[in-house]
Amino acid sequence: MTLEPTAAEAGRDFIRDIVQADLDAKKHKLIVTRFPPEPNGYLHIGHAKSIGLNFGIAQEFGGRCHLRFDDTNPTREEQEFIDSIQADVKWLGYDWGNDLFFASDYFERLYEWAEGLIRAGLAYVDDQSQEEIRLSRGTLTEPGKNSPFRDRPVEENLDLFRRMKAGEFPNGARVLRARIDMASGNINLRDPVLYRILHAHHPRTGDKWSIYPSYDYAHGQSDAIEGITHSICTLEFEDHRPLYEWLLDKLPVPSHPHQYEFARLNLTYTLLSKRVLTELVRGGHVAGWDDPRMPTIAGLKRRGVPPAAVREFIKRIGVAKANSVVDVGMLEFCIREVLNQSAQRRMAVLRPLKVVIENYPEGQVEEIEAVNHPDDPNAGTRRVAFGRELYIERDDFMENPPKKFFRLSPGNEVRLRYAYFITCRDVVKNAAGEVVELRCTYDPATRGGNAPDGRKVKATMHWLPAAQSRLAEIRLYNPLFSNPNPDAANFTTDLNPQSLELLKDARLEPEVATSNSTDVVQFERQGYFVRDKDSTADRPVFNRTIGLRDTFAKEVAKG
Repeated sequence: MTLEPTAAEAGRDFIRDIVQADLDAKKHKLIVTRFPPEPNGYLHIGHAKSIGLNFGIAQEFGGRCHLRFDDTNPTREEQEFIDSIQADVKWLGYDWGNDLFFASDYFERLYEWAEGLIRAGLAYVDDQSQEEIRLSRGTLTEPGKNSPFRDRPVEENLDLFRRMKAGEFPNGARVLRARIDMASGNINLRDPVLYRILHAHHPRTGDKWSIYPSYDYAHGQSDAIEGITHSICTLEFEDHRPLYEWLLDKLPVPSHPHQYEFARLNLTYTLLSKRVLTELVRGGHVAGWDDPRMPTIAGLKRRGVPPAAVREFIKRIGVAKANSVVDVGMLEFCIREVLNQSAQRRMAVLRPLKVVIENYPEGQVEEIEAVNHPDDPNAGTRRVAFGRELYIERDDFMENPPKKFFRLSPGNEVRLRYAYFITCRDVVKNAAGEVVELRCTYDPATRGGNAPDGRKVKATMHWLPAAQSRLAEIRLYNPLFSNPNPDAANFTTDLNPQSLELLKDARLEPEVATSNSTDVVQFERQGYFVRDKDSTADRPVFNRTIGLRDTFAKEVAKG
């Protein structure tokens, strides 16, 4: 697997070329694609690539894209996941219209076709256990061994299969297998399982069924029933394509779709395995499927990532035939590009240090004009209160600064954004020797941030008034994994212990703190932030969407 250093050329790709060629050859009159998720978890950004490809092709070529749930395993499926998947697809900006389907819509027809395979001598009921079937399947270099039940008479197979359907046997007692070739070089063709016994309540069909079709059996036939023209899958299904086509050839399906495979999305510092994501949630390593550290669509949304940024990212990485790893910095770039244009600017002090301006009149408060967006004159301005007592960022002061530290230090003059020049005159410490307050003076002639005598300062700092600013909790989310290529098998060893930093005493501009808006704002010099659902009227909570410059990798390096 290679690391992809630059964005792929956006626009055309090999799948779109195939679609165009099929239309030119009049092979299809209407392009029909589908996005077929299993409702056993939340969608992640890898799914966004498939969503963008399938829905994008349908839009670009005047076709339609179906949303079809592959609900063939009731032991893992929940209505919560069905609802979340629909919400995520719509959030990304796509709509399936009236084309919402479920594999369970076709259970009756799939069962009838399975009986047809039995009658044709192409399927049989196997009494072996799951482990026995696995051991007899062989390896890549050794052929499999025929089941002792492979040559059961048709009528016996039909009788057993119907009794399986009637619920006479316990889970795991029997399966229905296709009768293909146990010596095939493709292990997927070595008599794959088509049906298994599952006494489980299904979210849509209830307790009607005691047997459920396998993914390989249900998937291609569902495509055929719906008239899918281009069945687009990720590369791990390439070896399943011969089985996909074998079943279509042997069954009386109404159409014959073709499967095409593309490379799935892999990101640095990220795992997109549904198993890993599920274990992260169940193990309490994150606060749920929508934890902003999760690469789920719900997590990205809660973190404030705009859907336009995800769509742009998907467009930039393109569609390839070979697996590669995309640097997460490309996703960060797309997020910043979108937010830089849309996010209004505000000031927030995340780690407050008190400043008292000794020569500013006690009790006096004035309003300072601040711009809402430096590149958008139509965004207007706002007023920020300025008084004798302020807060600045603790990192903006050093008592004994190094040579190139240009921010506030004893005797040094700096600019307060939109306001005045100030100079630090004294440092107040507590009993432990920690700096708790700065005593400063200001130059009244520098209102607006410019000195009439033309003198310059080397630093401009953000600030907030002590009395008028509001307390807030800030959540700084860093990468969930500290390894750029985390180990999916032992993912807990690569978890980043600094993936979440809570700042409980941050200060915000009043209108930001009290607003219920879910729009992302840029806290000047800090990054982009969004109000979290945990916010209350007394205690607003904001999540950092992304920093202004640092990549996730640099965040990890900083620890």
